[in-house]
Amino acid sequence: MAPFLAYEDRGDTGVDSARSPLVLVHGHPFDRTMWAPQLTAFSPDRRVIAPDLRGYGTSPASPEITRFEQFAQDIAALLDDLHVDGCVLAGLSMGGQIVMDFHRQFPHRVRGLVLADTFPAAETPEGVRTRHTAADRLLREGMRPYADEVLEKMVAPYADPQVKAHVHHMMTATRPESAAAALRARAARPDYRALLTQVTVPALVVVGADDTYTPVPDAEAMHAALPDSVLHVIEGTAHMPNLERPEEFNGALGKFLARVGPAGG
Repeated sequence: MAPFLAYEDRGDTGVDSARSPLVLVHGHPFDRTMWAPQLTAFSPDRRVIAPDLRGYGTSPASPEITRFEQFAQDIAALLDDLHVDGCVLAGLSMGGQIVMDFHRQFPHRVRGLVLADTFPAAETPEGVRTRHTAADRLLREGMRPYADEVLEKMVAPYADPQVKAHVHHMMTATRPESAAAALRARAARPDYRALLTQVTVPALVVVGADDTYTPVPDAEAMHAALPDSVLHVIEGTAHMPNLERPEEFNGALGKFLARVGPAGG
């Protein structure tokens, strides 16, 4: 039995709502507070749910994730508990890969996909080694040296200082053991590229123009693979455009949500 996840659940919880719930899946090594601008913007008009993944934020850490698909199964179990059958599922970075895995396992529950600053390919042999080396480093050094090193790749060097401080805090607050376990599981995740070609629901692909982790060509490739998708590139942002330029991110997401039918549709 998966541990019960901590989560935010805001907005219209009525089962007969005309708008599909929006479920927001954070990236690594963050927590649900990375979605604060989206929770505020969209909860007046629809139900918005943002969980902390297992081992992140205030969700339980034990047992640690050992298989990447467990993240998606945890979210499905949470939605069961919240009586949510269908939803628009949005994820950033690792969260986007979890969204893809959720669709792989539970396609009937997805009304729309939002893939932000992510990529679908499995790890290369070099990538596997890098993930395991990073996991070893987190266990040895803790989160702060890593957070200091990558902060200005997670968000652009010119990002708002308050955004930088928020992102740095999320990274340093994450448990090294949970972050390392997730990296090892992520190293063994499947390839989702063929899956994208079979997605029948609308999709939105978003990317920061200055993202070096998942650059614009990765987003363009996902957009080309998805049968029904919109691509939105946000200038002046890096890996976390939802925090760096929330108004533009929310504008693109709002237009997308208007296309998606109700939860039971």
